[in-house]
Amino acid sequence: MKSVFITFDQAYYEQIIGTLDRLNCRGFSYFEQVKGRGSKTGEPHFGSHAWPSMCSAIITMVDDNKVDPLLDALHKLDTRTEKLGLRAFVWNIEKTI
Repeated sequence: MKSVFITFDQAYYEQIIGTLDRLNCRGFSYFEQVKGRGSKTGEPHFGSHAWPSMCSAIITMVDDNKVDPLLDALHKLDTRTEKLGLRAFVWNIEKTI
């Protein structure tokens, strides 16, 4: 099992939820307002007067065989509108209850 942590511009919310649904990634936790900036490109998301946009984040636990299709779908979404910002990170899940 893997954990996929997805950070994204709030404009992506419905598309990301739709992607999770299509790939049968049912369980997730959603963080509505997250501030940050990308490490390489893109605009900061600070919710301020100068940088008004905000990020959101989702963390989901998925079976190993769902990771690559999820990352592929997210990458396609990101390449269509790179300025918005979308990143995904994968961790191994050692144990769960």
